[in-house]
Amino acid sequence: MATLYIRDVPEPVAESLKARAAEAGMSLSAFVARELADIAARPTNAEIVARLKTRNRSNGPSTHDILQAVHEGRR
Repeated sequence: MATLYIRDVPEPVAESLKARAAEAGMSLSAFVARELADIAARPTNAEIVARLKTRNRSNGPSTHDILQAVHEGRR
């Protein structure tokens, strides 16, 4: 397992992370490692765009349908 050192963390950020870790009953290190794992597991914007480009959207609403719904929602 890798070890990361993070420098120049603003004091308010560090205090917030410490409080959240304590609330979760975790050490600061374990809490931050869990949060980083959650971030790393999320797809990047580029991955999301690439996935969306492969989808068949021919059965979805037309541009006209979408604009009509927007206009109706503003009434």
